[in-house]
Amino acid sequence: MCGIAGIYDPGMGIPSDRLLRRMLYLLRHRGPDEFGIYRGRGIGLAHARLSIIDLSTGQQPMSNEDDSLWIVFNGEIFNYIELRKDLVAKGHRFRTGSDTEVILHLYEDKGAGALADLNGQFAFAIWNTREKELFLARDRMGIRPLFYANCGREWIFGSEIKAIFADARVRRKLDPVGLDDIFTFWAPLSPRTAFEGVLELPPAHYLVINERGCRLERYWNLPMESDPAGVHPEDYYAEGLRELLIDSTRLQLRADVPVGGYLSGGLDSSVTASLICHYTRSTLHTFSVAFEDPEFDESAKQKIMSEYLGTNHKTFSCGSSDIAASFPAVIWHTEVPILRTAPAPLFQLSRMVRDNSFKVVLTGEGADEILGGYDIFKEAKVRRFIEASPGSKMRPFLWQRLYPYLRNSPTRSLAYARAFFEAPSAPFGEEFRSHAPRWNMTSMGKRFFSGDYFMEAGKPSASDRVARFFGSNGARGKIDPLNRAQEIEIRTLLPGYILSSQGDRMGMAHSVEGRFPFLDHRVVEFSMKIPPNLRLKGLREKHILRKSMSQHLPAEIRNMVKQPYRAPDAKCFLGTGGETLVDEMLSTNYVAETGYFNPKQVETLVLKSRRNAITGFKDNMAFIGILSTQLIDKLFIREFNPDREIESSLVRAIEAPETKKM
Repeated sequence: MCGIAGIYDPGMGIPSDRLLRRMLYLLRHRGPDEFGIYRGRGIGLAHARLSIIDLSTGQQPMSNEDDSLWIVFNGEIFNYIELRKDLVAKGHRFRTGSDTEVILHLYEDKGAGALADLNGQFAFAIWNTREKELFLARDRMGIRPLFYANCGREWIFGSEIKAIFADARVRRKLDPVGLDDIFTFWAPLSPRTAFEGVLELPPAHYLVINERGCRLERYWNLPMESDPAGVHPEDYYAEGLRELLIDSTRLQLRADVPVGGYLSGGLDSSVTASLICHYTRSTLHTFSVAFEDPEFDESAKQKIMSEYLGTNHKTFSCGSSDIAASFPAVIWHTEVPILRTAPAPLFQLSRMVRDNSFKVVLTGEGADEILGGYDIFKEAKVRRFIEASPGSKMRPFLWQRLYPYLRNSPTRSLAYARAFFEAPSAPFGEEFRSHAPRWNMTSMGKRFFSGDYFMEAGKPSASDRVARFFGSNGARGKIDPLNRAQEIEIRTLLPGYILSSQGDRMGMAHSVEGRFPFLDHRVVEFSMKIPPNLRLKGLREKHILRKSMSQHLPAEIRNMVKQPYRAPDAKCFLGTGGETLVDEMLSTNYVAETGYFNPKQVETLVLKSRRNAITGFKDNMAFIGILSTQLIDKLFIREFNPDREIESSLVRAIEAPETKKM
């Protein structure tokens, strides 16, 4: 895993060496092992390396045999050994043992068609010296980030937005519509980001830039049609899923450094850990977060699974003060306002992983999205049943099956449950009915927007934006409701928040690479083919996964009800360290100065928090969203100064690799 950055100048000037170094400095946490720069007419490429595969000869930027192609690459190609064999058989000659060089030779053969052959998590840039053309690509699921901006006549790109902001010509300003997206969907709708003028390369897309302009293309689509119920027996899907997960896990263990695993206590990370222990010879080291607050703690289940597998296990015990103390650093790495504090414990966990000399961990991320694991999918199913059977006496019992882990669950009161679950899907429309309750509740935080900002942020409306994001498709009405709900989750929350703010950014903050066996595209495609009634059987989530792993998990884990990973929110900032941050960021004067929120309403929210009166989702999300937005403004707009940040020790470090020029 690495950090990449670059500058493309259609006028064929040679980009600034100092600017490339500044960009590298801001990405140093992603790749502290080596630094490299390539400068030629029209192009500058920069690479910060985290050495995982081919430690001795995998330096970047890297070229092919005749220097006609140059690449900077962030990520892993898990099937690179098999691809390399095919390329050697075709006559390609290799100088390294790296997966990076495999991409180069495959691109020589197939151009953009090479992306279909890659099994991995990646973001890379290839410069074609003959065509004077830049090719940017990102993996199918959006595991690895890539951003770009048009800066005058030049294009600038990087693994993180802060590298783009190293160019003082790029305007640093929060995008009102991006903020409205966050306070609706939890993350900006790709390609939009939190900042005006900075775009994200969407998952499963590539971008071609040359002197004529740019062209954005999608190269992979999420399958939406499942097998008809009964076409195959359950065992067919259970065995097929298990075999694919075994192969995915084996591939993702490929590394020239030790590989560990996260063990949350839930089903998904337990499956990943069990696959490693049962089907490979690896000695597994596992890492977990435990919470002082029992509402969030799953350490008992972590212990059960660790003892069952015999892993070498370490736990980080997280308190509210840990979350408050790390929150500014977390926001520096997310580069986007967030509505929950859940990334903060993972930031601390990755530090512990790195302190134990691990660079790579496998996790269970993605299983809920592709196999129907979230309560939001069960909730939509219950709502459909209630609408079809309004007189059923089962209604209160079905409601009680939802959100049992929440201290303030909407199912505790029958009247509240009826109002919550039977609410109409307006304004988002029938197609988004599964997610409308979540989005409507999240949108309540927008009542804190200042008047001017609220007017600017809502044009066009969130409902119009999400409809345009998914596009019109006459066949969509025929898609199974569970498939549609999963598609919404996979294309919005998964890449925009789970894999980014909770995933890539928190791991790479401490130079730790996360790998996700459930997000192997073969596993994703197979999972979406499983009939919906086997993914969510009644209200038993991930039924087919439980069946496929029935022999490899203890009963307590195999039969557990889904409890999503969460962390304490607003109350973390009521203690000593947190109070100081709130006093600074949410003071009436500072809120008025930034202009995003109404100072009086924020003052009321802060007073409410100090009375310990904040409960439920809407106030917690609003509090964290406002606090993180204020921090984004401070870190990236008011106090961002890359020149001040460059230290002489790092400048020497990046001067060491040879700077290549054409």
